Amino acid sequence: MLKLREVANNFYKKEVGNGRHISYWYDNWSANGVLIDHLGERGITDMEISRDATVEDAVLNTRRRRRHRTLELNNIEAELLVIKEKRRSNVEDVALWKRKSCFKSTFSTQETWMLTRETKPICNWAKGIWFPQATPKFVFVTWLAMDRVLRWNQGVDAAYVLCKIAVETRNHLFYECSYASQVWEHLTKVILRSSYTNIWSESVILIMDGNREKNSLFCIRYAFQASVHALWKERNKIKYGDKPLLLSSLKKFIDKGVRNQLSLMRSKGNKGREEILEY
Repeated sequence: MLKLREVANNFYKKEVGNGRHISYWYDNWSANGVLIDHLGERGITDMEISRDATVEDAVLNTRRRRRHRTLELNNIEAELLVIKEKRRSNVEDVALWKRKSCFKSTFSTQETWMLTRETKPICNWAKGIWFPQATPKFVFVTWLAMDRVLRWNQGVDAAYVLCKIAVETRNHLFYECSYASQVWEHLTKVILRSSYTNIWSESVILIMDGNREKNSLFCIRYAFQASVHALWKERNKIKYGDKPLLLSSLKKFIDKGVRNQLSLMRSKGNKGREEILEY
């Protein structure tokens, strides 16, 4: 939180009521921002206002304000005179938070997040990855495959460990490799029929197809994520010296996982999913 102090400062300011609870130097109440940041230590001397003064203290200092040599100091003196004329001793100071349109007296976590986050174009494949009843670890690995694996493998000249034939790339891992292709075919060829493909870009289009029947679309999406997760896991096992599963065992393992998820959805009575296991 302390590391984000500078960011937070831009989202918080004070509206002067009586000025009693606003630090003249250290709170953001002036149009010039936090005055100690704007004027520095020299400003305390030039303006002859003590370091621990409140805005009320500065306003109630009845001495005649002298003219300064710099325009910025004269502007701050003028601002203080305006506050002195408008100040109401029976009105409390108000904390204001930056919102989408302006500063307001209420704080919004959502709007603050939207104002601080780095915005990027929405991925056209997002809905094919993030959907209800997806398994979180499958989603995470699939997201990595979509967005990161392609960059990780740039400049790497090494054979893919599951087939030991072609250079390891994202597209070869999923599903152009003969080993991976057999897994994907086992899970989806009967569902996809003439639409079946083992080309990554074409498979991504399939999981984005919102016009497909809902049970079919869910099965394709879930099988896609389950297979990506399993193949990536097998790839890492071999990289670190473990023995891989037999291809037949891997097929059964993934297939059982998909069926277990469909069975769970049916048992929970998910609306529209009553016949999904039979499908």
